[in-house]
Amino acid sequence: MNAKEIRELFPILNQEVNGHPLVYLDNAATSQKPIQVIEALERYYREYNSNVHRGVHTLGTLATDGYEGAREKVRKFINAKEAAEVIFTRGTTTGLNFVAQGYARNFIGEGDEIVTTEVEHHSNFIPWQQIAKLTGATLKFIPLQPDGTITVEAAEQTITPNTKLVAMGYVSNVLGSINPVKEVASIVHRHGGVMVVDGAQAAPHLKVDVQDLDCDFFAFSGHKMAGPTGIGALYGKRHLLEKMEPVEFGGEMIDFVDLYDSTWKELPWKFEAGTPIIGGAIGLGAAIDFVESIGMDAIRDHEQKLVSYAMEQMSTIEGMKIYGPRERSGLVTFTMGDVHPHDIATVLDAEGIAVRAGHHCCQPLMKFLKVSATARASFYLYNTEEDVDALVKGLIKTKEYFGNVFS
Repeated sequence: MNAKEIRELFPILNQEVNGHPLVYLDNAATSQKPIQVIEALERYYREYNSNVHRGVHTLGTLATDGYEGAREKVRKFINAKEAAEVIFTRGTTTGLNFVAQGYARNFIGEGDEIVTTEVEHHSNFIPWQQIAKLTGATLKFIPLQPDGTITVEAAEQTITPNTKLVAMGYVSNVLGSINPVKEVASIVHRHGGVMVVDGAQAAPHLKVDVQDLDCDFFAFSGHKMAGPTGIGALYGKRHLLEKMEPVEFGGEMIDFVDLYDSTWKELPWKFEAGTPIIGGAIGLGAAIDFVESIGMDAIRDHEQKLVSYAMEQMSTIEGMKIYGPRERSGLVTFTMGDVHPHDIATVLDAEGIAVRAGHHCCQPLMKFLKVSATARASFYLYNTEEDVDALVKGLIKTKEYFGNVFS
């Protein structure tokens, strides 16, 4: 199935925006949803909407089977050892905060080190900043190369026996760089620490194997990989999850409640207080079925061709500056002369082209790049070379509109 055929499965893409066919290039923020996912959500709410785990009636059983079946799909998708190591969350941000509050807050103290990078999305930056403040731990950063990439050598020099936790994104949402998380995890473990991976930009685009990476925690979101918003998953190694305290308390996560004390259910349910995101989990399961039917390697190959074509075409525009390494995931972040990225995005929107503009929740990285903001075009399995051509045409029009800033 080629990209044009895949595109037909996404109803939202068959529309005009501002009188032009929609060209959606904001996939790193959120992807669109195929009819298979939309129908799975509709089927749940139409046919077997019910709470899970608690009831013995037919609808409750169907809902529970759908919910726990989705957990097993996530397990296979990331190759976790067992379904108990998969916790459903609202998304990557929630998953990373669970690790920060449930693990790091209890097992990191004064004199310990937390290591991260300036490339991180705020979701994988602020939690560790806050834990360092709360515990007295030292926050350290792996030095970046001039293009914003991270080397194993730099990680080796930064991580010490005092390093208790390293947090790193697998793929940068600004630079598209693919970080050496497997090699860094090996260094961390050699020093007795744990490796936390932000997989938000990896899970939609790369084949993920948490056992091969040997990461201790891995968080990702469904909405960036053709699934619903408000659902994601946190993977954690069993022995670490068993040591962690729950972050949320209430119904469903308890084993026994007395007046002055309570005990918790076994994994993974001790981390899923209250009514979970049932429809979202079922929708995420449908999204996993969908992307696996296309093939993660095929998605990766398609995006590689598309991003190479985009960089080649965009580089011909005067004043264009593209950030990050040549080898990257499927996005291009750029500035164009002195035109503000918000102005670039506004002109492109008038042409029906959706891109992202701003600091992309990466203000420390913007400071490193010496810019206040950038524009970003990000691709997914339904994008085509015609979308890139439309983008380049729109950027040329933007350049002409703001021609005085190039003179």
